[in-house]
Amino acid sequence: MEQFFERLGNINDTVNTFVWTTLGVWLLIAVGIIMTITTGFFQVAHFRHWMNKTLGSLFDSKVKGRTGDHASISQFQALCTALAATVGVGNIAGVAAAITAGGPGAIFWMWVAAFFGMMTNYSENILGIYFRRKNKEGEWSGGAMYYLQDGLGGYKGLRPVGRILAILFAVCATLASFGIGNMGQVNKIVVNFTSAFDIKPLSGHVLYTSFDGNSAITLYMLITGIILMILVGVIVIGGLQRIAVVAESVVPVMVVAFILGSLMIIFKNFSQIDDAFAAIFTSAFTGKAAWGGAAGITLKQVITLGCKRGVFSNEAGLGSSVMVHSNSNVLEPVKQGIWGIFEVFADTIVICTMTALTILTSGVIDLKTGATVSDNDATLVADAFASVFHIGSFELGRAFIALAILLFAFTTILGWSHYGTKAVEYLAGEKAPVVTRIYKVVFVLMILSGALMTSSLAWDISDTFNGMMMIPNLIGVLSLAPVVKKLTRNYIERRINNNTNVKPMLSFFADIEEENAAKILRTGEE
Repeated sequence: MEQFFERLGNINDTVNTFVWTTLGVWLLIAVGIIMTITTGFFQVAHFRHWMNKTLGSLFDSKVKGRTGDHASISQFQALCTALAATVGVGNIAGVAAAITAGGPGAIFWMWVAAFFGMMTNYSENILGIYFRRKNKEGEWSGGAMYYLQDGLGGYKGLRPVGRILAILFAVCATLASFGIGNMGQVNKIVVNFTSAFDIKPLSGHVLYTSFDGNSAITLYMLITGIILMILVGVIVIGGLQRIAVVAESVVPVMVVAFILGSLMIIFKNFSQIDDAFAAIFTSAFTGKAAWGGAAGITLKQVITLGCKRGVFSNEAGLGSSVMVHSNSNVLEPVKQGIWGIFEVFADTIVICTMTALTILTSGVIDLKTGATVSDNDATLVADAFASVFHIGSFELGRAFIALAILLFAFTTILGWSHYGTKAVEYLAGEKAPVVTRIYKVVFVLMILSGALMTSSLAWDISDTFNGMMMIPNLIGVLSLAPVVKKLTRNYIERRINNNTNVKPMLSFFADIEEENAAKILRTGEE
């Protein structure tokens, strides 16, 4: 059995390397560049417009208020639910891992990936709205499955190709939801929480020890897993509306708290800010990381690592967040696409940058030698926070990071439960109402498996499926670049240039187009 798992791990490593490193990262960057050019560098040319329509509209009741409609959620709820799934462990431990493995130059390439990823996410989201439709329960359903089936499949002779790629995407999304969206996140919560808030009578009670003796399952882990399973079950079984309510309540608070904490550390160590940025920009182009465990790493490896971590962080190009953005009550496809730009901006440009500067300015890494205060890169951010926030011997900062990881990972589970539900809904077809309920029950039960997991193989395999989602999705986005271009031009003419003679492009389906156009005329909504 041990040899079987070892062989399975080796096969997965080979596929994972091809999907993420050999093909995936470069395909992601290429599609991001193409979509940026296709939209006329929208994220730069119309920066003020999309910031006003996102950050500047957060106090608008039409944007933030609840819809009162079971079929949709508000634009802000859609953003928060998408951020719930993307803002996770990768924003903390992932950034630390990128710096220790690839040097601070990896952060520069993370920014580059995010810059172009904004327009990939934008394109996915407007295609998601444009090709969405109502399911049997009256809820909006959209995502890569549908623009592959109806968009790519709408080209002459490509209907079978579109359908096959749609099924492939949905299968990979379903499998990834159990791993990287569930068990992997739960495992991170349990390991971090039980170590940060140790209760000796529970952690000392060992229930099982792995065959190699390197890991053990304790009573503390079991109890934590059961509590998580109950909490997630109550929310997930309640459907998207309940997930969205939790997301809009938790995500803004945890993001703002993390940013404020990071800013306090950065300002306290502001004398190091010039050296931190110098390290980022210098090692991004040297071809070798200047220090640390990355010594000798090639420029190609630095670029790949930075871009890969950026994608892990914001998921632009995977086609995952499209499935919740498509549930927005917005009528204008481009308007939801703009929230996709903001999602990547907030996730990577803001939060990941805060994490990086916290690490690089706090002294937990020597900027000259790369030596770290800890052997574990995952604890670097906790070390940085503990250096500033402590009450006597109690390291308040370390406890804060443990709670942050708990909330980040917990909300990621909620977001991914919706992604998996929508993927299963597509695959189930006529039997979707029943099958999706079964999926939710299985999803909740798998949480306990994640809490008790002693091997990383399940995480590694699901990471591969996570990467395999992006290949059909990017094929769909690239093939529908002309549609994205038309939708963008249409929006710019009507909403930015105020050309009232241009008819809106709202849906691929004539009946939905007509219904939405009538609603815009009647209510003045966009």
